[in-house]
Amino acid sequence: MDLSCSRHYLSRRHALTAAAGLATGAILPLAGTSRAAAAQYANPVIWQDFADIDVIRVGNTFYASASTMHYSPGAPVLRSYDLVHWEIAGHSVPVLDFGAKYDLNGARGYVRGIWASSLAYRPSNRTFYWLGQIDFARTYVYTATAVEGPWSRLTTISTPYYDAGLLVDSDDTLYVAYGNTTISVAQLSPDGRTQVRAQPVFTAPSSVGTLEGSRFYKINGQYYIFLTRPANGQYILKSSGGPFGPYTMRQVLLDLRGPIPGGGVPHQGGLVQTQNGAWYYLAFVDAYPGGRMPALAPVTWTPDGWPVVQLVNGAWGASYPSPAVPPPPRQVTPMTGVDTFEGTTLKPRWEWNHNPDNTKWSVGDGLTLSTATVTGDLYWARNTLTHRIQGPTSTATVQLDHSAMRDGDRAGLALLRDSSAWIGLKRDGGVTRVVTVSGLTMDTNWNTTGTGYELASAAARGSRIWLRASADIRPGAARPATFSYSTDGITFTRLGPDFSLGNDWRFFMGYRFALFNHATRALGGAVRVTRFELSTP
Repeated sequence: MDLSCSRHYLSRRHALTAAAGLATGAILPLAGTSRAAAAQYANPVIWQDFADIDVIRVGNTFYASASTMHYSPGAPVLRSYDLVHWEIAGHSVPVLDFGAKYDLNGARGYVRGIWASSLAYRPSNRTFYWLGQIDFARTYVYTATAVEGPWSRLTTISTPYYDAGLLVDSDDTLYVAYGNTTISVAQLSPDGRTQVRAQPVFTAPSSVGTLEGSRFYKINGQYYIFLTRPANGQYILKSSGGPFGPYTMRQVLLDLRGPIPGGGVPHQGGLVQTQNGAWYYLAFVDAYPGGRMPALAPVTWTPDGWPVVQLVNGAWGASYPSPAVPPPPRQVTPMTGVDTFEGTTLKPRWEWNHNPDNTKWSVGDGLTLSTATVTGDLYWARNTLTHRIQGPTSTATVQLDHSAMRDGDRAGLALLRDSSAWIGLKRDGGVTRVVTVSGLTMDTNWNTTGTGYELASAAARGSRIWLRASADIRPGAARPATFSYSTDGITFTRLGPDFSLGNDWRFFMGYRFALFNHATRALGGAVRVTRFELSTP
Protein backbone atom coordinates (compact mmCIF):
# COMPACT_ATOMS: atom_id res chain seq x y z
CA MET A 1 0.00 0.00 0.00
CA ASP A 2 1.45 3.39 -0.93
CA LEU A 3 1.68 6.05 1.76
CA SER A 4 -1.03 8.27 0.29
CA CYS A 5 -3.50 5.40 0.43
CA SER A 6 -2.44 4.51 3.96
CA ARG A 7 -3.27 8.01 5.14
CA HIS A 8 -6.78 7.76 3.72
CA TYR A 9 -7.40 4.32 5.20
CA LEU A 10 -6.46 5.49 8.66
CA SER A 11 -8.74 8.50 8.38
CA ARG A 12 -11.74 6.37 7.47
CA ARG A 13 -11.93 4.59 10.80
CA HIS A 14 -10.29 5.03 14.14
CA ALA A 15 -10.03 1.84 16.15
CA LEU A 16 -13.49 0.40 16.46
CA THR A 17 -15.09 2.19 19.40
CA ALA A 18 -17.01 0.10 21.87
CA ALA A 19 -20.58 1.33 22.15
CA ALA A 20 -20.81 2.74 25.65
CA GLY A 21 -22.10 5.82 27.46
CA LEU A 22 -25.02 8.13 26.84
CA ALA A 23 -25.66 10.44 23.94
CA THR A 24 -24.69 14.03 24.62
CA GLY A 25 -27.74 15.45 22.85
CA ALA A 26 -31.20 15.91 24.26
CA ILE A 27 -33.28 12.82 24.94
CA LEU A 28 -36.79 13.47 23.72
CA PRO A 29 -39.92 11.41 24.24
CA LEU A 30 -40.30 8.72 21.62
CA ALA A 31 -43.05 9.64 19.20
CA GLY A 32 -45.89 7.17 19.09
CA THR A 33 -45.14 5.36 22.36
CA SER A 34 -48.57 6.23 23.72
CA ARG A 35 -50.09 3.83 21.20
CA ALA A 36 -49.45 0.57 23.00
CA ALA A 37 -50.74 -1.47 20.11
CA ALA A 38 -48.58 0.23 17.48
CA ALA A 39 -46.53 -2.12 15.31
CA GLN A 40 -42.84 -2.15 16.12
CA TYR A 41 -39.74 -2.81 14.07
CA ALA A 42 -36.48 -4.21 15.42
CA ASN A 43 -32.93 -2.99 14.81
CA PRO A 44 -30.87 -3.70 12.87
CA VAL A 45 -33.44 -3.46 10.09
CA ILE A 46 -31.02 -5.43 7.88
CA TRP A 47 -28.71 -7.89 9.58
CA GLN A 48 -26.40 -8.07 6.59
CA ASP A 49 -23.35 -6.05 5.62
CA PHE A 50 -24.46 -2.80 3.96
CA ALA A 51 -22.26 0.15 4.93
CA ASP A 52 -21.88 3.86 4.10
CA ILE A 53 -25.56 4.11 3.35
CA ASP A 54 -27.21 6.76 1.21
CA VAL A 55 -31.01 6.65 1.34
CA ILE A 56 -33.65 8.45 -0.73
CA ARG A 57 -37.37 8.27 -1.42
CA VAL A 58 -38.93 8.45 -4.89
CA GLY A 59 -42.71 8.51 -4.68
CA ASN A 60 -43.74 5.69 -2.38
CA THR A 61 -40.48 3.77 -2.68
CA PHE A 62 -37.29 4.07 -0.64
CA TYR A 63 -33.88 3.26 -2.10
CA ALA A 64 -30.48 2.88 -0.48
CA SER A 65 -26.95 2.41 -1.76
CA ALA A 66 -23.95 0.89 0.02
CA SER A 67 -20.22 0.25 -0.26
CA THR A 68 -18.89 -2.98 -1.74
CA MET A 69 -15.12 -2.39 -2.07
CA HIS A 70 -13.64 -5.05 -4.39
CA TYR A 71 -16.86 -7.00 -4.99
CA SER A 72 -18.44 -6.94 -8.44
CA PRO A 73 -20.97 -5.79 -9.49
CA GLY A 74 -20.63 -2.88 -7.08
CA ALA A 75 -22.79 -0.36 -5.26
CA PRO A 76 -25.96 -2.37 -4.60
CA VAL A 77 -29.28 -0.57 -4.69
CA LEU A 78 -31.71 -1.69 -2.02
CA ARG A 79 -35.47 -1.08 -2.22
CA SER A 80 -38.11 -0.79 0.48
CA TYR A 81 -41.67 0.42 0.84
CA ASP A 82 -41.54 0.97 4.62
CA LEU A 83 -37.86 1.59 5.55
CA VAL A 84 -37.88 -1.67 7.49
CA HIS A 85 -38.15 -4.51 4.97
CA TRP A 86 -35.55 -4.31 2.20
CA GLU A 87 -34.60 -6.20 -0.94
CA ILE A 88 -31.61 -5.94 -3.27
CA ALA A 89 -32.89 -4.53 -6.56
CA GLY A 90 -29.69 -4.14 -8.58
CA HIS A 91 -26.22 -2.61 -8.72
CA SER A 92 -25.23 0.87 -9.90
CA VAL A 93 -21.75 -0.19 -11.05
CA PRO A 94 -22.12 -3.22 -13.37
CA VAL A 95 -18.40 -4.00 -13.54
CA LEU A 96 -15.34 -2.60 -11.78
CA ASP A 97 -13.58 -1.52 -14.97
CA PHE A 98 -11.13 0.72 -13.11
CA GLY A 99 -7.92 -1.19 -13.82
CA ALA A 100 -6.42 -4.66 -14.11
CA LYS A 101 -6.25 -5.17 -10.34
CA TYR A 102 -10.04 -5.49 -10.24
CA ASP A 103 -9.70 -8.46 -12.63
CA LEU A 104 -7.08 -10.14 -10.41
CA ASN A 105 -4.74 -9.57 -13.33
CA GLY A 106 -1.25 -9.05 -11.93
CA ALA A 107 -2.59 -7.09 -8.97
CA ARG A 108 -5.50 -7.19 -6.53
CA GLY A 109 -8.11 -4.65 -5.51
CA TYR A 110 -8.89 -5.82 -1.99
CA VAL A 111 -10.27 -2.99 0.19
CA ARG A 112 -10.28 -0.60 -2.77
CA GLY A 113 -13.07 -0.03 -5.29
CA ILE A 114 -16.51 1.15 -4.18
CA TRP A 115 -16.23 3.19 -1.00
CA ALA A 116 -18.78 5.62 0.42
CA SER A 117 -20.68 6.96 -2.58
CA SER A 118 -23.99 8.64 -3.34
CA LEU A 119 -27.36 7.77 -4.85
CA ALA A 120 -29.79 10.45 -6.05
CA TYR A 121 -32.87 10.82 -8.22
CA ARG A 122 -33.39 13.70 -10.66
CA PRO A 123 -37.10 14.31 -11.32
CA SER A 124 -36.49 16.52 -14.36
CA ASN A 125 -35.27 13.57 -16.44
CA ARG A 126 -36.61 10.74 -14.25
CA THR A 127 -33.12 9.37 -13.83
CA PHE A 128 -31.17 7.80 -10.96
CA TYR A 129 -27.58 8.95 -10.45
CA TRP A 130 -24.75 7.13 -8.69
CA LEU A 131 -21.56 9.07 -8.00
CA GLY A 132 -18.34 7.85 -6.37
CA GLN A 133 -14.58 8.24 -6.49
CA ILE A 134 -12.23 5.34 -7.17
CA ASP A 135 -8.65 4.98 -5.90
CA PHE A 136 -8.40 8.70 -5.00
CA ALA A 137 -7.89 9.34 -8.72
CA ARG A 138 -11.20 10.38 -10.29
CA THR A 139 -14.96 10.33 -9.86
CA TYR A 140 -17.39 8.22 -11.86
CA VAL A 141 -21.06 8.93 -12.50
CA TYR A 142 -23.51 6.23 -13.57
CA THR A 143 -27.16 6.68 -14.48
CA ALA A 144 -30.26 4.55 -15.01
CA THR A 145 -33.97 5.15 -15.45
CA ALA A 146 -34.74 2.16 -13.18
CA VAL A 147 -32.65 0.88 -10.30
CA GLU A 148 -32.67 -2.65 -11.74
CA GLY A 149 -30.72 -1.21 -14.66
CA PRO A 150 -29.26 -1.12 -17.11
CA TRP A 151 -26.83 1.31 -15.50
CA SER A 152 -24.33 3.04 -17.78
CA ARG A 153 -21.42 5.38 -17.19
CA LEU A 154 -22.38 8.98 -17.80
CA THR A 155 -19.02 10.60 -17.23
CA THR A 156 -15.66 10.60 -15.51
CA ILE A 157 -14.62 13.71 -13.54
CA SER A 158 -10.94 14.33 -12.81
CA THR A 159 -11.59 15.50 -9.23
CA PRO A 160 -11.88 12.58 -6.79
CA TYR A 161 -14.93 13.46 -4.68
CA TYR A 162 -14.02 11.54 -1.54
CA ASP A 163 -17.02 10.22 0.45
CA ALA A 164 -19.39 12.21 -1.72
CA GLY A 165 -22.99 13.27 -1.27
CA LEU A 166 -24.95 14.29 -4.39
CA LEU A 167 -27.73 16.89 -4.13
CA VAL A 168 -30.30 17.60 -6.82
CA ASP A 169 -31.37 21.11 -5.84
CA SER A 170 -34.93 22.39 -6.20
CA ASP A 171 -33.84 24.32 -9.31
CA ASP A 172 -32.38 21.08 -10.78
CA THR A 173 -28.74 22.11 -10.21
CA LEU A 174 -26.42 19.27 -9.21
CA TYR A 175 -24.08 19.81 -6.24
CA VAL A 176 -21.60 17.47 -4.57
CA ALA A 177 -20.37 17.70 -0.97
CA TYR A 178 -17.17 15.78 -0.32
CA GLY A 179 -13.88 15.60 1.56
CA ASN A 180 -12.15 14.51 4.72
CA THR A 181 -11.99 17.05 7.58
CA THR A 182 -11.94 19.89 5.04
CA ILE A 183 -15.34 19.64 3.39
CA SER A 184 -15.84 21.08 -0.09
CA VAL A 185 -18.80 21.65 -2.40
CA ALA A 186 -18.72 21.30 -6.18
CA GLN A 187 -21.31 22.41 -8.70
CA LEU A 188 -21.75 20.23 -11.79
CA SER A 189 -22.79 21.25 -15.27
CA PRO A 190 -26.50 20.91 -16.13
CA ASP A 191 -25.86 17.57 -17.87
CA GLY A 192 -23.89 16.30 -14.85
CA ARG A 193 -20.79 15.54 -16.91
CA THR A 194 -18.31 18.17 -15.75
CA GLN A 195 -17.41 20.31 -12.77
CA VAL A 196 -18.32 23.98 -12.99
CA ARG A 197 -17.09 25.22 -9.62
CA ALA A 198 -15.63 23.84 -6.41
CA GLN A 199 -14.51 25.35 -3.14
CA PRO A 200 -13.91 24.38 0.51
CA VAL A 201 -16.85 25.32 2.72
CA PHE A 202 -15.90 24.02 6.18
CA THR A 203 -12.94 22.68 8.16
CA ALA A 204 -13.61 20.51 11.17
CA PRO A 205 -12.28 21.96 14.42
CA SER A 206 -9.42 20.07 16.07
CA SER A 207 -11.71 19.26 18.99
CA VAL A 208 -13.83 17.15 16.65
CA GLY A 209 -11.12 15.76 14.37
CA THR A 210 -11.93 13.74 11.26
CA LEU A 211 -15.23 14.39 9.52
CA GLU A 212 -16.21 12.57 6.31
CA GLY A 213 -19.07 10.60 4.74
CA SER A 214 -20.92 13.63 3.32
CA ARG A 215 -24.65 13.52 2.65
CA PHE A 216 -26.06 16.71 1.09
CA TYR A 217 -29.64 17.98 1.58
CA LYS A 218 -31.82 20.99 1.03
CA ILE A 219 -34.59 21.10 3.65
CA ASN A 220 -36.97 24.01 4.13
CA GLY A 221 -34.73 26.26 2.06
CA GLN A 222 -31.59 25.51 4.08
CA TYR A 223 -28.60 23.41 3.04
CA TYR A 224 -27.29 20.61 5.23
CA ILE A 225 -24.17 18.45 5.01
CA PHE A 226 -24.51 15.36 7.20
CA LEU A 227 -21.08 14.08 8.31
CA THR A 228 -19.65 11.19 10.30
CA ARG A 229 -16.81 11.18 12.76
CA PRO A 230 -15.49 7.64 12.36
CA ALA A 231 -16.41 5.51 14.08
CA ASN A 232 -18.34 7.02 16.97
CA GLY A 233 -20.04 10.29 16.01
CA GLN A 234 -22.30 12.15 13.64
CA TYR A 235 -22.32 15.89 12.97
CA ILE A 236 -24.30 18.17 10.70
CA LEU A 237 -23.52 21.47 8.96
CA LYS A 238 -26.23 24.00 8.12
CA SER A 239 -26.22 26.96 5.76
CA SER A 240 -28.91 29.59 5.21
CA GLY A 241 -26.75 31.33 2.61
CA GLY A 242 -26.71 28.75 -0.18
CA PRO A 243 -24.86 25.54 -1.02
CA PHE A 244 -21.44 27.18 -0.68
CA GLY A 245 -22.12 28.40 2.84
CA PRO A 246 -21.21 29.75 5.27
CA TYR A 247 -21.94 26.69 7.41
CA THR A 248 -22.33 26.22 11.13
CA MET A 249 -21.93 22.86 12.85
CA ARG A 250 -23.84 20.90 15.47
CA GLN A 251 -23.26 17.48 17.02
CA VAL A 252 -25.97 14.93 16.29
CA LEU A 253 -24.62 12.02 18.34
CA LEU A 254 -21.39 10.91 19.98
CA ASP A 255 -20.57 7.61 21.71
CA LEU A 256 -24.22 6.64 21.55
CA ARG A 257 -25.06 3.13 22.67
CA GLY A 258 -26.16 1.12 19.66
CA PRO A 259 -28.91 -1.47 19.20
CA ILE A 260 -26.62 -4.48 18.61
CA PRO A 261 -25.06 -5.95 21.78
CA GLY A 262 -21.30 -5.85 21.42
CA GLY A 263 -21.51 -3.61 18.37
CA GLY A 264 -20.45 -0.04 17.79
CA VAL A 265 -22.03 3.39 17.58
CA PRO A 266 -24.61 3.98 14.81
CA HIS A 267 -23.15 6.47 12.32
CA GLN A 268 -22.47 7.31 8.66
CA GLY A 269 -25.81 7.05 6.95
CA GLY A 270 -28.52 9.28 5.57
CA LEU A 271 -31.67 11.18 6.40
CA VAL A 272 -34.93 10.51 4.60
CA GLN A 273 -38.49 11.83 4.85
CA THR A 274 -41.61 9.67 4.57
CA GLN A 275 -44.69 10.63 2.58
CA ASN A 276 -46.42 12.03 5.67
CA GLY A 277 -43.49 14.26 6.63
CA ALA A 278 -41.78 12.10 9.28
CA TRP A 279 -37.98 11.91 9.22
CA TYR A 280 -35.69 8.93 9.81
CA TYR A 281 -31.98 8.31 10.05
CA LEU A 282 -30.65 5.10 8.48
CA ALA A 283 -27.14 4.52 9.82
CA PHE A 284 -24.86 1.51 10.12
CA VAL A 285 -23.46 -0.22 13.19
CA ASP A 286 -19.96 -1.71 13.20
CA ALA A 287 -20.72 -5.33 14.06
CA TYR A 288 -17.77 -7.51 13.08
CA PRO A 289 -17.21 -10.28 12.10
CA GLY A 290 -20.41 -9.83 10.06
CA GLY A 291 -19.71 -6.29 8.88
CA ARG A 292 -21.71 -3.07 9.19
CA MET A 293 -25.44 -3.43 9.75
CA PRO A 294 -28.12 -0.81 8.92
CA ALA A 295 -30.17 0.52 11.84
CA LEU A 296 -33.10 2.95 11.68
CA ALA A 297 -34.22 5.65 14.14
CA PRO A 298 -36.83 8.43 13.94
CA VAL A 299 -35.65 12.04 13.83
CA THR A 300 -37.36 15.25 14.93
CA TRP A 301 -36.28 18.82 14.27
CA THR A 302 -35.68 21.69 16.66
CA PRO A 303 -37.56 24.97 16.01
CA ASP A 304 -34.35 26.48 14.60
CA GLY A 305 -33.83 23.64 12.14
CA TRP A 306 -31.50 21.02 13.64
CA PRO A 307 -32.15 17.23 13.63
CA VAL A 308 -32.45 15.26 16.86
CA VAL A 309 -32.30 11.46 16.90
CA GLN A 310 -35.06 10.00 19.07
CA LEU A 311 -33.58 7.79 21.79
CA VAL A 312 -34.86 5.00 23.98
CA ASN A 313 -33.43 5.00 27.51
CA GLY A 314 -30.52 7.09 26.35
CA ALA A 315 -29.60 4.81 23.45
CA TRP A 316 -30.43 4.15 19.82
CA GLY A 317 -33.51 1.99 20.24
CA ALA A 318 -33.51 -1.74 19.74
CA SER A 319 -37.07 -1.17 18.51
CA TYR A 320 -39.35 1.71 17.52
CA PRO A 321 -42.91 2.16 16.24
CA SER A 322 -43.03 1.27 12.56
CA PRO A 323 -43.09 4.17 10.10
CA ALA A 324 -46.56 5.27 9.02
CA VAL A 325 -46.46 4.71 5.27
CA PRO A 326 -48.96 3.54 2.64
CA PRO A 327 -49.47 -0.21 2.31
CA PRO A 328 -46.74 -1.75 0.13
CA PRO A 329 -47.71 -2.83 -3.40
CA ARG A 330 -46.08 -6.21 -2.76
CA GLN A 331 -43.77 -8.00 -0.38
CA VAL A 332 -40.09 -7.44 -0.96
CA THR A 333 -37.87 -10.37 -1.99
CA PRO A 334 -36.25 -11.97 1.08
CA MET A 335 -32.47 -11.81 1.39
CA THR A 336 -32.47 -15.40 2.64
CA GLY A 337 -33.93 -18.57 1.15
CA VAL A 338 -33.21 -20.89 -1.75
CA ASP A 339 -31.59 -20.16 -5.11
CA THR A 340 -31.53 -22.83 -7.80
CA PHE A 341 -29.91 -20.51 -10.37
CA GLU A 342 -32.70 -20.54 -12.90
CA GLY A 343 -32.98 -18.03 -15.73
CA THR A 344 -30.13 -16.34 -17.54
CA THR A 345 -28.67 -14.00 -14.89
CA LEU A 346 -27.61 -14.15 -11.28
CA LYS A 347 -29.95 -12.69 -8.69
CA PRO A 348 -28.71 -9.37 -7.28
CA ARG A 349 -27.96 -10.96 -3.90
CA TRP A 350 -24.74 -12.31 -5.48
CA GLU A 351 -21.43 -10.45 -5.97
CA TRP A 352 -18.13 -11.78 -7.31
CA ASN A 353 -14.80 -11.43 -5.52
CA HIS A 354 -13.34 -8.97 -8.09
CA ASN A 355 -14.61 -9.05 -11.68
CA PRO A 356 -15.36 -12.52 -13.06
CA ASP A 357 -14.20 -14.10 -16.28
CA ASN A 358 -17.62 -14.27 -17.89
CA THR A 359 -16.56 -17.07 -20.24
CA LYS A 360 -16.06 -19.40 -17.26
CA TRP A 361 -19.49 -19.43 -15.62
CA SER A 362 -23.13 -19.79 -16.55
CA VAL A 363 -26.56 -20.14 -14.96
CA GLY A 364 -29.66 -21.95 -16.13
CA ASP A 365 -29.78 -25.50 -14.92
CA GLY A 366 -27.84 -24.55 -11.81
CA LEU A 367 -24.66 -22.49 -11.57
CA THR A 368 -21.71 -23.88 -13.51
CA LEU A 369 -18.29 -22.69 -12.37
CA SER A 370 -15.50 -23.68 -14.73
CA THR A 371 -11.97 -23.20 -13.45
CA ALA A 372 -10.79 -19.71 -14.40
CA THR A 373 -7.42 -19.51 -12.63
CA VAL A 374 -4.49 -21.83 -12.01
CA THR A 375 -3.36 -20.96 -8.49
CA GLY A 376 -2.80 -22.41 -5.05
CA ASP A 377 -4.19 -19.24 -3.45
CA LEU A 378 -7.94 -18.72 -3.17
CA TYR A 379 -7.37 -14.97 -2.85
CA TRP A 380 -6.03 -14.97 -6.43
CA ALA A 381 -8.74 -17.24 -7.85
CA ARG A 382 -11.21 -15.61 -10.22
CA ASN A 383 -14.92 -16.39 -10.29
CA THR A 384 -15.39 -16.79 -6.56
CA LEU A 385 -19.06 -15.93 -6.00
CA THR A 386 -20.04 -14.40 -2.66
CA HIS A 387 -23.19 -13.99 -0.59
CA ARG A 388 -23.64 -11.90 2.55
CA ILE A 389 -24.15 -13.77 5.81
CA GLN A 390 -27.44 -13.23 7.61
CA GLY A 391 -27.09 -12.34 11.28
CA PRO A 392 -27.01 -13.01 14.06
CA THR A 393 -26.47 -16.64 12.98
CA SER A 394 -27.17 -18.41 9.70
CA THR A 395 -26.30 -21.45 7.66
CA ALA A 396 -25.45 -21.84 3.98
CA THR A 397 -26.05 -25.23 2.37
CA VAL A 398 -24.86 -26.01 -1.15
CA GLN A 399 -25.70 -28.99 -3.37
CA LEU A 400 -22.82 -29.55 -5.76
CA ASP A 401 -22.16 -31.88 -8.68
CA HIS A 402 -18.41 -32.49 -8.91
CA SER A 403 -18.35 -35.11 -11.67
CA ALA A 404 -16.52 -32.76 -14.08
CA MET A 405 -13.65 -31.84 -11.74
CA ARG A 406 -10.13 -32.53 -12.94
CA ASP A 407 -6.95 -33.43 -11.11
CA GLY A 408 -5.65 -30.49 -9.11
CA ASP A 409 -9.03 -28.75 -8.88
CA ARG A 410 -10.33 -27.25 -5.64
CA ALA A 411 -14.01 -26.41 -5.22
CA GLY A 412 -16.32 -25.67 -2.35
CA LEU A 413 -17.92 -23.31 0.12
CA ALA A 414 -15.77 -20.77 1.96
CA LEU A 415 -16.10 -18.26 4.74
CA LEU A 416 -14.24 -15.49 2.97
CA ARG A 417 -12.42 -12.56 4.49
CA ASP A 418 -8.78 -11.70 5.27
CA SER A 419 -8.74 -14.83 7.46
CA SER A 420 -10.65 -17.60 5.71
CA ALA A 421 -11.57 -21.27 5.82
CA TRP A 422 -13.54 -23.63 3.59
CA ILE A 423 -15.13 -27.00 3.17
CA GLY A 424 -14.98 -28.54 -0.27
CA LEU A 425 -13.43 -30.98 -2.65
CA LYS A 426 -9.88 -31.77 -3.65
CA ARG A 427 -9.32 -33.99 -6.68
CA ASP A 428 -5.82 -35.48 -6.99
CA GLY A 429 -4.65 -38.65 -8.71
CA GLY A 430 -8.15 -39.44 -9.84
CA VAL A 431 -9.44 -39.46 -6.24
CA THR A 432 -11.84 -36.87 -4.84
CA ARG A 433 -11.90 -36.09 -1.14
CA VAL A 434 -14.06 -33.75 0.91
CA VAL A 435 -11.82 -31.60 3.12
CA THR A 436 -11.91 -28.75 5.58
CA VAL A 437 -9.15 -26.20 5.07
CA SER A 438 -8.14 -23.31 7.33
CA GLY A 439 -5.20 -20.91 7.52
CA LEU A 440 -5.98 -18.74 4.49
CA THR A 441 -4.71 -15.35 5.64
CA MET A 442 -3.71 -11.87 4.51
CA ASP A 443 -1.59 -9.18 6.12
CA THR A 444 -2.75 -5.59 6.62
CA ASN A 445 -1.60 -4.68 3.11
CA TRP A 446 -3.85 -7.48 1.79
CA ASN A 447 -1.00 -9.68 0.62
CA THR A 448 -1.48 -13.41 1.10
CA THR A 449 0.39 -14.79 4.10
CA GLY A 450 -1.18 -18.26 4.20
CA THR A 451 -2.78 -20.41 1.49
CA GLY A 452 -4.35 -22.90 3.86
CA TYR A 453 -3.85 -26.32 5.36
CA GLU A 454 -6.10 -29.34 5.77
CA LEU A 455 -7.77 -29.91 9.11
CA ALA A 456 -9.85 -32.97 8.22
CA SER A 457 -10.86 -35.07 5.24
CA ALA A 458 -13.13 -37.92 4.14
CA ALA A 459 -13.79 -39.84 0.94
CA ALA A 460 -16.21 -38.19 -1.49
CA ARG A 461 -18.26 -40.97 -3.04
CA GLY A 462 -20.54 -40.50 -6.02
CA SER A 463 -20.85 -37.32 -8.06
CA ARG A 464 -22.94 -35.17 -5.73
CA ILE A 465 -22.27 -33.72 -2.32
CA TRP A 466 -23.92 -31.26 0.04
CA LEU A 467 -21.65 -28.78 1.80
CA ARG A 468 -22.68 -26.70 4.79
CA ALA A 469 -21.18 -23.76 6.70
CA SER A 470 -22.79 -22.25 9.78
CA ALA A 471 -21.64 -18.85 11.06
CA ASP A 472 -22.24 -16.89 14.25
CA ILE A 473 -21.59 -13.23 13.41
CA ARG A 474 -22.67 -11.62 16.67
CA PRO A 475 -20.10 -8.90 17.43
CA GLY A 476 -18.08 -8.32 20.56
CA ALA A 477 -15.93 -11.46 20.64
CA ALA A 478 -14.41 -14.06 18.38
CA ARG A 479 -17.25 -16.25 17.10
CA PRO A 480 -17.29 -19.84 15.83
CA ALA A 481 -18.18 -21.24 12.44
CA THR A 482 -18.61 -24.92 11.65
CA PHE A 483 -18.42 -27.05 8.52
CA SER A 484 -20.25 -30.26 7.62
CA TYR A 485 -21.13 -32.37 4.59
CA SER A 486 -23.74 -34.87 3.46
CA THR A 487 -24.06 -37.49 0.76
CA ASP A 488 -27.87 -37.47 0.74
CA GLY A 489 -28.81 -33.89 1.73
CA ILE A 490 -30.42 -35.13 4.93
CA THR A 491 -27.79 -36.42 7.34
CA PHE A 492 -24.82 -34.09 7.78
CA THR A 493 -21.45 -35.04 9.25
CA ARG A 494 -19.30 -32.47 11.00
CA LEU A 495 -15.85 -32.14 9.43
CA GLY A 496 -13.04 -30.46 11.32
CA PRO A 497 -12.96 -28.18 14.38
CA ASP A 498 -14.62 -24.79 14.83
CA PHE A 499 -13.24 -21.95 12.75
CA SER A 500 -12.87 -18.70 14.70
CA LEU A 501 -14.20 -15.73 12.72
CA GLY A 502 -11.88 -12.75 12.98
CA ASN A 503 -13.53 -9.50 14.11
CA ASP A 504 -10.91 -6.90 13.17
CA TRP A 505 -12.49 -3.97 11.33
CA ARG A 506 -9.67 -3.09 8.93
CA PHE A 507 -10.87 -5.26 6.05
CA PHE A 508 -14.09 -3.21 6.31
CA MET A 509 -16.29 -5.81 4.59
CA GLY A 510 -17.63 -8.59 6.79
CA TYR A 511 -17.37 -12.32 6.27
CA ARG A 512 -19.22 -13.78 3.31
CA PHE A 513 -20.19 -17.23 2.17
CA ALA A 514 -18.33 -17.93 -1.07
CA LEU A 515 -18.67 -20.53 -3.83
CA PHE A 516 -15.41 -21.26 -5.65
CA ASN A 517 -13.72 -23.57 -8.13
CA HIS A 518 -10.11 -23.08 -9.16
CA ALA A 519 -7.36 -25.21 -10.65
CA THR A 520 -3.91 -25.82 -9.24
CA ARG A 521 -2.61 -27.63 -12.34
CA ALA A 522 -4.54 -26.82 -15.52
CA LEU A 523 -7.86 -25.31 -16.60
CA GLY A 524 -10.70 -27.40 -17.97
CA GLY A 525 -12.58 -28.71 -14.92
CA ALA A 526 -15.99 -27.57 -13.72
CA VAL A 527 -18.54 -27.99 -10.96
CA ARG A 528 -22.27 -27.35 -10.96
CA VAL A 529 -24.09 -25.84 -7.98
CA THR A 530 -27.71 -26.96 -8.26
CA ARG A 531 -29.00 -25.39 -5.05
CA PHE A 532 -27.93 -22.77 -2.51
CA GLU A 533 -29.91 -22.17 0.66
CA LEU A 534 -29.32 -19.47 3.27
CA SER A 535 -31.31 -20.25 6.40
CA THR A 536 -31.62 -18.92 9.94
CA PRO A 537 -32.50 -20.81 13.12
